[in-house]
Amino acid sequence: MLDFSPITRRRWAQFKANKRGYWSLWIFLILLVMALCANVIANSKPILVTYQGSIYTPFLKSYPETTFGGDFETETDYRDPYVQELIEKDGTIIWPPVRYSYDTINYNLPTPAPSAPTSDNLLGTDDQGRDVVARVLYGFRISVLFGLALTIFSSLIGVTAGAFQGFYGGKVDLIAQRVIEIWSSLPSLYILIIFSAMFVPGFWTLLLILLLFSWTHLVDVVRAEFLRARSLDYVRAARALGVGNFTLMRRHILPNAVVATLTMMPFILTGSITALTSLDFLGLGLPPGSASLGELLAQGKNNIEAPWLGGTAFFSLAIMLTLLTFIGEAVRDAFDPRKTKL
Repeated sequence: MLDFSPITRRRWAQFKANKRGYWSLWIFLILLVMALCANVIANSKPILVTYQGSIYTPFLKSYPETTFGGDFETETDYRDPYVQELIEKDGTIIWPPVRYSYDTINYNLPTPAPSAPTSDNLLGTDDQGRDVVARVLYGFRISVLFGLALTIFSSLIGVTAGAFQGFYGGKVDLIAQRVIEIWSSLPSLYILIIFSAMFVPGFWTLLLILLLFSWTHLVDVVRAEFLRARSLDYVRAARALGVGNFTLMRRHILPNAVVATLTMMPFILTGSITALTSLDFLGLGLPPGSASLGELLAQGKNNIEAPWLGGTAFFSLAIMLTLLTFIGEAVRDAFDPRKTKL
């Protein structure tokens, strides 16, 4: 059983007191778990196949058609009625709830793509015949994972830069502030567009490009905390006892700065997700064909006669960003020293 400190229990109680943020956290975690399990929920391959007493997991491993009595050594096409008939003669097929992956094209649409919602495609298809439910599920996953990665890396760099500025002060702080001011004044959107056009788009490439400008968000907050705390009595006493600068920063000042950092991280996460969505909407984000909510928004703009595309992308982003905003407000209340409700 975990034994939390009194201040941690008080902060958790304050977080729970904000009902909107507390329930938003649970809803977001449920959606995140569903997105992380997207390969099981939405896939063009079965979850489980039993054939002649053997068990196979096609969504994890590829099997040649000859494994199930077929004629070819190529990977099995489980959507082929002939293959399904071969397997069901001496086995069973267990399909996921959605029988499409984010890149699976439905060639049996009742109308030309983009096709309206049907019992087979609950939210319709996009202009290439791909299932919208699957693309939203996979797009939600990549958006959140990208946002979390960008938030964590930018926070690490921002906290480190702010810590050194605030702790050493003087010329270090003066020079670093001028550099950050010049860097922050650059037209980041245009530079992002130029970099995206120069390099092959990809998850890590976009992460690195956006990281160039996102790390400055926390510098001022952490710098102010270190400037304030370095002159406090307990820090001066520790310095008089011979404690090194790095130990002073890590053990005595950083825990106070982390509080301010944590209150801002949910809002940085929403900004990171919005940045990726914007680049995808402009066609400068993830590679073509990737599951992307921004690309789905662009399809909605280009296909006004298919309102399920723009509507689905809009409500997906609105729900995700609203939940994160409510969670951020609850985290801010939890770390507010003026709130002492238990």
